Amino acid sequence: MRAARENAAAPEPAPRTTWEALTEAVRETGGYPTRAQAEHLTRLVLTALGTHLTGDERVALAQSLPPEAGHLIAAQIPRPHPLTAREFVDALSTQIPDSTPATARWDVSSVLTAVSTTIGPALTDQVLSQLPRGYALLFGRAELAAAMA
Repeated sequence: MRAARENAAAPEPAPRTTWEALTEAVRETGGYPTRAQAEHLTRLVLTALGTHLTGDERVALAQSLPPEAGHLIAAQIPRPHPLTAREFVDALSTQIPDSTPATARWDVSSVLTAVSTTIGPALTDQVLSQLPRGYALLFGRAELAAAMA
């Protein structure tokens, strides 16, 4: 009986998503024909995102994702100033074969939307707080503008 109470008092933490589940979520979100394509895009986008985050948000994001994804973020040297959302997409478009600005935006958004779903709204808010305006749309969220007084 005591063991049952102890187990009830300390629930098991939810298991982290696997790399396969994350890349499958990217494949489904982006409508890609293969998981290999989704995996390639996931690696590119997470590597680039890792150069834009610092501090607690960077650590929390890396720990909330599958180890393979977390390593991609943690292994990057942060930039002194993050790129704007448009510059971020444009920079990635040069690394994606046969990419246009529109398809690159779709690819980046497919990955970041799957990441946002994986990490949840609270951590997504923390990550977005470190990035310039415009990134919320890439994470599948509306960009809310402050009301002018």
